Amino acid sequence: MALAQWTSAMEWLAAAAREPRQCKDDWQRGTTGIHLLAAGRFWDVLIVPACLGLRTADIMAGLPRLEPGPALLDNRRQHVGFFLPPAPTTMWAGHDIRYLTTGGWIATPAPHCRCGELRWICPPDGSGALNPPAVLEFALQEAMAELARDHGTAHHLDAPHRHTDQPAATTRTPQIPHT
Repeated sequence: MALAQWTSAMEWLAAAAREPRQCKDDWQRGTTGIHLLAAGRFWDVLIVPACLGLRTADIMAGLPRLEPGPALLDNRRQHVGFFLPPAPTTMWAGHDIRYLTTGGWIATPAPHCRCGELRWICPPDGSGALNPPAVLEFALQEAMAELARDHGTAHHLDAPHRHTDQPAATTRTPQIPHT
């Protein structure tokens, strides 16, 4: 990651910390390089099992005209967290998932961290770009279908999906155009 982009990504992420200056210092000079950030203000986080999340991240990376938003792998807990626009009225339902919004906290490494137990599989770029919820939902469903086909449905239940206070027409899975 180029220095200017890394600096911009660090500023963007650290803005969600209680003390942004201390957060940046922890990332640059701290012993762990990890800092707790608040969800709900700049972004929410959908946390899914790693087997589903890694395949979902691969699908999103392969979609045309889409730059995936930040995604964080926690190898110790075997989960992937996808950063989404804040949507306090949205609920995600599915087996073994969590949705962090206002009041939730997530441990994050510096934006350039791509190794270790907690690392970015798609780091933030500093622009504020996040994962579009409808596209993430589509990719989760595609990944779940692949996992069910390859490993059977007993291991993986329904794909995570979201519920909003909006009419059903706005929550449908998008048709991703092929180029």
